[in-house]
Amino acid sequence: MTHPMTHPLMHRLQHIWHSYRSLPLWVQVWVGAILVPVNALSFLLLHTPTGQWAAWAALFVVATNVPIMWVARGMSKLMSVPHLIAWLPLQVALLARLAGQLGATPLQPFEQPLILALLLTNGISLVFDAIDSVRWLQGDRAVPGMPS
Repeated sequence: MTHPMTHPLMHRLQHIWHSYRSLPLWVQVWVGAILVPVNALSFLLLHTPTGQWAAWAALFVVATNVPIMWVARGMSKLMSVPHLIAWLPLQVALLARLAGQLGATPLQPFEQPLILALLLTNGISLVFDAIDSVRWLQGDRAVPGMPS
């Protein structure tokens, strides 16, 4: 029987964790303490259009980034592409919602603060994602924490 910590699954997860932990500290804090939690807030407002749209975008990002991390064995710049696909249209929809141009109901309590948090957080992330996407398209396949 294989020891649980030497199982190939655990070995792959350890590589992914090592890659995440090898990112600069500010990136780890940005992802773990700001980007993921702000997007996860959408699941608390699923009764609103904003919560539903952001939750679908978050699920898309997770559903696409987990396989990328798995295959790359870490934090590939390719992970930025699903962010662009999900969050650019979400940003437009959130701005339209804020302007009262989208959604069948008026803004619900806590919906406006969520919109503002998502616009700010994902807007900042999109800058980094655009840079990483271009770098990946130009051939940068380096994975932090992995030998070159």
